[in-house]
Amino acid sequence: MSNAKAVTDDTFQSEVLSSDKPVIVDFWAEWCGPCRKLGPILDDISVQYSDKINVVKVDVDENPRIAAEYGITSIPAVYLFSEGEVKSTIIGAKPKPFFEQEFANYLK
Repeated sequence: MSNAKAVTDDTFQSEVLSSDKPVIVDFWAEWCGPCRKLGPILDDISVQYSDKINVVKVDVDENPRIAAEYGITSIPAVYLFSEGEVKSTIIGAKPKPFFEQEFANYLK
């Protein structure tokens, strides 16, 4: 079971765009093999950096509106939001050090 909170079309505004902390959003789907491999990596980040950042998951099959709004055509897609704006986008599963380096300014 993931530590990341599930976010829906209806809760995206309050959980991501209005968050006081930066938010890593994992756009994923149950059938996606690379998404399942990425899950534990983002869970580790969510635990290790819980005081600095939130990590949430959006199932693109169950939440097509928000996926379409952000142009999600390939998954996994990992977006970092800060102050309601997309600050970084990563497509595909990557190792934990890659995410730590990419998001370093938000994990300090």
